[in-house]
Amino acid sequence: MLIKYIIVDLHALFRDIKNRILDTISFKTISANRKTVNKNWVLVDADGQNLGRLASKVAILLRGKHKPNFTPHVDCGDNVIVINSKKINLTGNKWEQKKYIRYTGYPGGQRSLNALEQFEKNPNSIIEKSVKGMLPKNKLGADLFRNLHVFTDSEHKFEAQKPSSIDLNKVN
Repeated sequence: MLIKYIIVDLHALFRDIKNRILDTISFKTISANRKTVNKNWVLVDADGQNLGRLASKVAILLRGKHKPNFTPHVDCGDNVIVINSKKINLTGNKWEQKKYIRYTGYPGGQRSLNALEQFEKNPNSIIEKSVKGMLPKNKLGADLFRNLHVFTDSEHKFEAQKPSSIDLNKVN
């Protein structure tokens, strides 16, 4: 009888030890929210960059996917400033063949511009449209897009935020 109680007590002891070990090495999933998010200001230079590669890296920065506490339903990305948008590259024949199509809302109101015409009209819009297409198509995507600021030359109005410069060639 005594041996039976000792065996039961040993099982209980081992179970307690196992639970203590698992509690100390278990990892908790951290879910960010609006109050716990750490938003930074980032400066990106578009000089000599290809449009699609620049846009995908900027979209990752805006979304916050480069941070360890990324949460899909929260705006945990950084505020991104893109300078020198007039020095962007498009490869191949995209300057003539790429179309930007819009619709006025009236019958026969479909309008289109090629990339060169759109660039001459507003160089910032090419980067803005390509980044916006890589963000979620919902309210969160609209909020994320408001964190993007594109400027045609190296001058911008966010010097007071002290943005940190990022080299996109080193960002994944």
